[in-house]
Amino acid sequence: MTTTTAPKPSLANRLRGVSGEVVKFGIVGLSGVVVNFLVFWICINGLGLASLRSNIAATLVAIATNYLGYRYWLYRDRDAASRKREITLFLLFSGAGMLIETGVLGFSVYVLGLTSHPMQLAAKFVGLAAGTVFRFFSYRTWVFKALPELAEPAEPAVVAEAELLLAAEQPPAAAVAQRS
Repeated sequence: MTTTTAPKPSLANRLRGVSGEVVKFGIVGLSGVVVNFLVFWICINGLGLASLRSNIAATLVAIATNYLGYRYWLYRDRDAASRKREITLFLLFSGAGMLIETGVLGFSVYVLGLTSHPMQLAAKFVGLAAGTVFRFFSYRTWVFKALPELAEPAEPAVVAEAELLLAAEQPPAAAVAQRS
C-alpha cells in the first residue's frame, strides 16, 4: 500500500504568501495610523487633553476602524465561525498594543521630559511601530485564524492494492521494454 503526502510549500512560497498579507496589513494599518494621528492631534490641540488621554482616545478610534478593514478585507477568507471570540481576542491584543504605544509615549513624556508636541508625535510614532509588530503577529496567529487546508483525499486501499498487483503481474518482456 502506498501513501502519499502533499509536499509542504517551500519557505520562499510561504514568504511570498506572507508578504502579500504584510502589504494588506500595512494598508489597513496605514489608514488606522492616519485616523490615530488625526484624532490624537485634535484631542491634544483642539480639545486640550493630556497626551496620554489623547493617545488612548485616538487609539480606540483607530482600533475600531482597523477591525473593519481586517475582518472585511484582509482576513475575509479566514474562519469567522465565532465572532464573539474573534472580537474579544482582537480587543485584547489591540489593548495590549495600545499599552505598548502608550507606554512608550508616557516614558518619553514623563521620564525623558519630551513635552513639545512634535516630540510627542515622534514618541507616539515609535510606540505605534512597536505596537504594530505585536499586533500583526497576534492577529494572524490567534485572532483571524486561517481555515484548515483541505488535505488531498488519500488513495483508496483498493486502488493501491490494484497498482501493486498490476506491477507484480507485469510480463517480463514489458518490464524489459520499460527499462530501456
